[in-house]
Amino acid sequence: MSKATVKNPHAYFAFRPASYWDDSDPLSAILRNVKGTNRRQMIADFWNQDRLSELDPIFLADSTSPEVRRELGAIHPSFMGGEYLPDFLPAEVEIARIELRSTTSDVSSIRARRHQADDQIHYRIVDEYENIYAIEPESSTAPLTQGELISLIDGANWIDGANCGLEGGLAHCFNLMNYNETGEAERLRNFTTVTSTFYPELFEHYDEEHEEWVSSFS
Repeated sequence: MSKATVKNPHAYFAFRPASYWDDSDPLSAILRNVKGTNRRQMIADFWNQDRLSELDPIFLADSTSPEVRRELGAIHPSFMGGEYLPDFLPAEVEIARIELRSTTSDVSSIRARRHQADDQIHYRIVDEYENIYAIEPESSTAPLTQGELISLIDGANWIDGANCGLEGGLAHCFNLMNYNETGEAERLRNFTTVTSTFYPELFEHYDEEHEEWVSSFS
């Protein structure tokens, strides 16, 4: 258990957002389904400087065209991060995001979709490489508690046979894969980042786990 969870374990794991479709502030509404990592940061920076009106609408779009993606990638490969994620389905939102400090800043997106047919919220994980994930739970009647979301992330597996869950969970397996190749844990301290606008403490939870992982090698 990380340091974050020992503050108040019950309240920490039991936290549940009221809705995935009610934005807490205007910036959250703008960023809700913007796929690109660098564009998300750009939008937030312009918003915080009260200069959003100066930003080209192309950069405010949820998805960019192939031409814009090529232009962004020409600036630096990291600008491709998140841009190649699948488009959102109707009534679908991103509830958490796993970002890698790789050459192309790869992203995995954890999404929730409201189904009117069965009054359920359905979940899926997508990435930029068309991997298919097995997750638990696949659906719920209410938004997940923080503990349930952590369990979903930690237990996610690639259906093609590469079992990420056995390698420390989706928030850790990329660190472990790189460590197995390089043997340098310290350089991977900030390689994986987990964030969520709906679960503000999620970053701290995994950041402290990554810190503990690096410390285990010293």
